[in-house]
Amino acid sequence: MNYPLISEYVESIKLAEDNFAELTALRPVLDADGTPVMSSGNFAVVFKMRDVETGKLYAVRCFHREQAGRAESYKLIAEELRDTSFPYLVSFRYMEGELFVDSEQSQETEFPVLLMDWVEGVTLDKYLREHLADQRSLDLLVYRFSQLAVWLMQQSFAHGDLKPDNILVRADGSLVLVDYDGMFVPAMQGQQARELGSPDFRHPQRTEDDFGERIDDFSIVSMLLSLKLIALHPEYLEEYGASDRLLFSANDYADLSACRLLKDVLPSADAELNRLSALFLLCHSTKNLAHASFMLLEVEKPKAQLSTKVTDEDLANAWTDEYDVIYSKDKKRLLEYPYWSLPNYRILGGTEVICDSAFYNCECLHEIIVPASVTSIGWGAFRDCISLREIFLPASVTLIGDIAFMGCSSLREIIIPDSVASIGWGAFRDCSSLREIIIPQFVTSIGWGAFECCSSLQKITLPASVTFIDSNAFLGCSSLQKIIIPRQTREKFEKLLPEYKDKLVEQ
Repeated sequence: MNYPLISEYVESIKLAEDNFAELTALRPVLDADGTPVMSSGNFAVVFKMRDVETGKLYAVRCFHREQAGRAESYKLIAEELRDTSFPYLVSFRYMEGELFVDSEQSQETEFPVLLMDWVEGVTLDKYLREHLADQRSLDLLVYRFSQLAVWLMQQSFAHGDLKPDNILVRADGSLVLVDYDGMFVPAMQGQQARELGSPDFRHPQRTEDDFGERIDDFSIVSMLLSLKLIALHPEYLEEYGASDRLLFSANDYADLSACRLLKDVLPSADAELNRLSALFLLCHSTKNLAHASFMLLEVEKPKAQLSTKVTDEDLANAWTDEYDVIYSKDKKRLLEYPYWSLPNYRILGGTEVICDSAFYNCECLHEIIVPASVTSIGWGAFRDCISLREIFLPASVTLIGDIAFMGCSSLREIIIPDSVASIGWGAFRDCSSLREIIIPQFVTSIGWGAFECCSSLQKITLPASVTFIDSNAFLGCSSLQKIIIPRQTREKFEKLLPEYKDKLVEQ
């Protein structure tokens, strides 16, 4: 079967409501130039689409190259994954004859599409390069990939084309596998592989006959070893890597004895690196890790972020700026802001933690600028800053402590970044000027009294990720008119917020 050109798909997608058979509510998301947002690969082009009825985002994958057995394979994959929720996979539907395209390349006019939930994130490769100077982000990436590796090694299926471009990193750092064209599921036992994956990530001796649950092993250990090396030596990415791969190449796999990288780094003082290197060599010689424990791929979780608590030792060794603002000796933690200081203040770049009660009762503070390096806002950090009107929290913030902004009665607006996973108890209690709050998409819990007595609060938007809302979370929100929830989640939120049933609005 011949398929349309990408340009022909673009023209069809622009008039999606007329050209889809079933998905008539979908519309393309456009970039600044009015062009559909899309990305293309070897076999398909993916468009970012929005459901005009629900607002939900989808990825519509349109094929521009033939791949033998694709339709039957996707049916088998969908059947295998249908009734189970997997943390690293995205649900999808393969829809035959769904999209009409007027194409000069084919006598056909109706073509299949793959409908998937849209994953907001960047490719692992891009994320790695954007965070190359951030040691904690590198360490967390190694750890999260090792968790994915351990999980995948235990499954009866395999992805089949593991590489950085097929792994997305969400805003909260979690990983998602995409592009299932080469996937193996048990129902395919005895078939040949439809594709072999990138030469820079697959075993050098892999053929079409190598098609089973162990086909990801070499890709996993090669990528994990590369990520570990980069976390230890970020400069290696520039020295040994390339724009379309990590550290190892197909040429390295063909002759490991000539691989300069392995000669330079082994043996190492790092025990985890030595273990991963041994697994890499074992997998290279045997083509899989069937005889090795998957637990050997697990790396130690990075240590917790810097403490938000201030000790006498911290104060004794502190550094003070020209405005009498007190920082830790290494300038990574803001310890204390004098209540008589400036009404407007820019926190020192490189600061990672705003400590407990750092700005407590600073009644003269009007505006604060938080640098992108800050990850934690401690307990009561801005409590009773009654004149604070504006604060912007960067995407680096992952922790907002209990009662962090309690009593900020002049605070009119705050945007909570997607990197935050939970909102502590009383975090915004008595913020009586807040009119609207949007809970980011990865928050799972909202603490006791989190927005209690926010008397001007009129609208709250909750994501589907929320699974726990403690008592009194919205008590005393006397102006509250509606709570926006995702479509088809009413039953869940009626249980979480039984006293607000009449204010729930699906959207």
